Amino acid sequence: MLTVPVNISFQQAIELTQSLVSRMEQGTLSDAEIAQTIEALVQTVDGARGFFVGYLTDDPDDRPLADHPSQAAINALRTSPEVVSDLLVKNLVMSTAMAITHRRNENPEMAAGSDRVRSRTTALIQQLQLPEIQQKATQLRAATETNEGVYKDFLNRWQYDAEQREAMREAIDRVIGSVGE
Repeated sequence: MLTVPVNISFQQAIELTQSLVSRMEQGTLSDAEIAQTIEALVQTVDGARGFFVGYLTDDPDDRPLADHPSQAAINALRTSPEVVSDLLVKNLVMSTAMAITHRRNENPEMAAGSDRVRSRTTALIQQLQLPEIQQKATQLRAATETNEGVYKDFLNRWQYDAEQREAMREAIDRVIGSVGE
């Protein structure tokens, strides 16, 4: 059984998630243990951020678990809809923007990694079907056009340019229609 500290740090959450994914692959955890660990991780922003970094960037050549999330993982993510929704929407647009950056820098391997994170994030969004995702995605999409709203600072902090913001809108548009349908 994996124990999640109450005040888990971002780095601790990444490390714990890597251990979780390894044990999931080995089949040494029950669905209940998987769900309990993920549920504990996503109760805090740092825990959830670390979980998504460790889970969504996991190497598919070694372990394709994140490409086919278990029902236990989906159910656990649903226990913290506000935190999970915000982070998934941000992961969707950040990975979209980073794929562009990596292609500009002629780094196809890194671009492929960002594309994989975007694809995995999209799949999670579609499986979770959380109304909070629809709301946050709509707010973030609007901010890419108006540079206003709750996601203004997030977009400006990373200095996303017009091409990246357009790609973000396209990524959001592809998933927004599937949420809540």
